[in-house]
Amino acid sequence: MTFSIVATDGTAWGVAVASKFLAVGAAVPAAAVNVGAIATQAWANLAYRADGLAMLRDGKSAAETLDALIAADGNRDDRQAGIVDRDGRAATYTGSGANPWAGGVTGDSYAIQGNILVGPEVVDAMQQAWLATSPNTPLARRLLAALQAGDDAGGDSRGRQSAALLVVTPDGGYGGGSDVYADLRVDDHPAPTKELARLLDLHNLYFGKPDPATLLPLEGDLAAEVRRRLAVLGHDDDDLDKALAAWAGIENYEERLAPNKIDPVVLEQLRATKP
Repeated sequence: MTFSIVATDGTAWGVAVASKFLAVGAAVPAAAVNVGAIATQAWANLAYRADGLAMLRDGKSAAETLDALIAADGNRDDRQAGIVDRDGRAATYTGSGANPWAGGVTGDSYAIQGNILVGPEVVDAMQQAWLATSPNTPLARRLLAALQAGDDAGGDSRGRQSAALLVVTPDGGYGGGSDVYADLRVDDHPAPTKELARLLDLHNLYFGKPDPATLLPLEGDLAAEVRRRLAVLGHDDDDLDKALAAWAGIENYEERLAPNKIDPVVLEQLRATKP
């Protein structure tokens, strides 16, 4: 009922998944920093997530963890799962009772699997897309590229309904207060992977960190423009940083602030904001 990829780039771990199934993101993915990532699907055994992460934390490899999960599961023939561990070792499993087409592939740092697919071309397309992405591309984008390729190749033979993306990296969450960089879910939508891509773009807009190389000094004509635009919007503090922070906090751009400078992304949004 599902196609997914679990992967790591060495600093982040994540899962991307799509299915003709309501809210697939609530069932399939799990990940933890310096531990690994897991996808459990087909007749998904949700215990694989917590139990698998616990085994990975104890030092078991992806293959050892998957073998142990399967061995303890009386319904193993109906299951499908993929795991990548902290070191990028990967394993995938498809039970003999999984609805066809069902199967998976693994490589260095990734495992791809799916069931009730239009055919093996879905998994093949995902693998090719993953391998075609640059290792320097953020993991969330690489995972999404693979997922979209699988969808474009036909995906779930029953149609489309939901998709999800889970990525963890050290202190990657909002304000650095958690390791969850992205936890995006499209629970019920006619084009879930495309909607997931839209959400990831929004996530980057609101929560992406500014590139220090592109920050613009708030001085001269630019400072005057920013001050004028902020005043029109009701933020006229004499301290320009405070005025900008007040507006940015309301608009949810606070993660992109830098002292005495402005992120071009924030400047673009400010210029587009009407009073």
